[in-house]
Amino acid sequence: MFLTILLVYSLCFNKILFHPSNLKIIKGEDKNLDISFPFSIDYGKEGNIVKPIFNEGQKYFKKSYSINGTEIGETKFQLKFLGLIPVKNYNVNIVNRPELIPAGNSIGVSINTKGVLIVAITDVIDIEGNRISPAKDAGLKVGDSIVKINNEKIVTAEQVVSILNNVKEEKVRITVLRNKGEFDTVAVPVQSLQDNSYRLGIWVRDKTTGIGTLTYYNMNNNTFGALGHGITDVDTGELLEVENGLVMKARVSDIQQGKKGDPGEIKGVFYKTDQVIGDIKLNNEFGIYGNLKDEYVDKELEKPMKIAFKDEVEEGKAHILTTLDDNKIDKYEIEILKTTRQDKVSQKSMVIKIKDKRLLNKTGGIVQGMSGSPIIQNDKIVGAVTHVFVNDPTKGYGLYIEWMLNQEDKQ
Repeated sequence: MFLTILLVYSLCFNKILFHPSNLKIIKGEDKNLDISFPFSIDYGKEGNIVKPIFNEGQKYFKKSYSINGTEIGETKFQLKFLGLIPVKNYNVNIVNRPELIPAGNSIGVSINTKGVLIVAITDVIDIEGNRISPAKDAGLKVGDSIVKINNEKIVTAEQVVSILNNVKEEKVRITVLRNKGEFDTVAVPVQSLQDNSYRLGIWVRDKTTGIGTLTYYNMNNNTFGALGHGITDVDTGELLEVENGLVMKARVSDIQQGKKGDPGEIKGVFYKTDQVIGDIKLNNEFGIYGNLKDEYVDKELEKPMKIAFKDEVEEGKAHILTTLDDNKIDKYEIEILKTTRQDKVSQKSMVIKIKDKRLLNKTGGIVQGMSGSPIIQNDKIVGAVTHVFVNDPTKGYGLYIEWMLNQEDKQ
């Protein structure tokens, strides 16, 4: 009997240790902490903005705590064993529950990189037939971005060609962006035997385009979040540093079904004319963020919806909003198979599975272009679709909406 009790307490202790140390509590809403005897909560002198509730209708040894946030603010409390021995400290933030407008609209994305991105480095055969690589000699690497040449800001690939052919065989000072840090190097252009132009032996790219899905619009600050993952260069795999970018209305033109080992794709068209609906301020590993035009918000988006914080997301039924047929947003059933406890932002917050037969028949599951589709559960926005399982397109990852909201401050 003693060993049984000891085992039960040991399991409770281990469970409590894995509780998140940082808690968000919604003002006016009760939060069950699933803490029971022999553990108790000590609010100390800072417990004036939360109210402890001792859950009723349970046997003594199974009584548990709930807390209610009475005022907006931050506080701390301590978990104790038998009311004496400190076990764990909690940091508590009492907040209002944010509301966002869920989207699901298909969008076109066009990004101009900061400087020009080096996607390949090659040798140059000079006019005497020698094979030379000025880029290698200067220490340049694939994935670097050239942001200045001779202190002139670089915006386009054509600009690089023009500068090199003006200076010819003179040394050029190149300012390079690598891993978010800048440094200078020096290179000497070589006259190419192929066309007599002056080259460094680099291939560069200054922009990229693609199709994705708008996740949400935040009415409080006119910002949006989309994709749920960053935009990377197709050749280097490097996350693109954004100089500026545009978001446009897109029309779905074709759908390539996903199969095991072969992710599908939503193909779409968009135009940089009257279809621009916003601009991009930030591209990072958790999506793209920026501002939308008021007229697009008024005409295309629906009513606000409350969000769920990460520890409120449950395994079970949910649905996504995405655009396929007739360029209309539709609702498709999914199941959240697994949620991950995360104290720090991470892309793989949950594992989801497509259950809706209509979507499976059209796409085979999650396909490229659906990234950013908002995930809805219990009438709350809980996250966004991010990645597909290559070997099983019916499954993929989702990112908590809380993590996407946290990115807005980085714009």
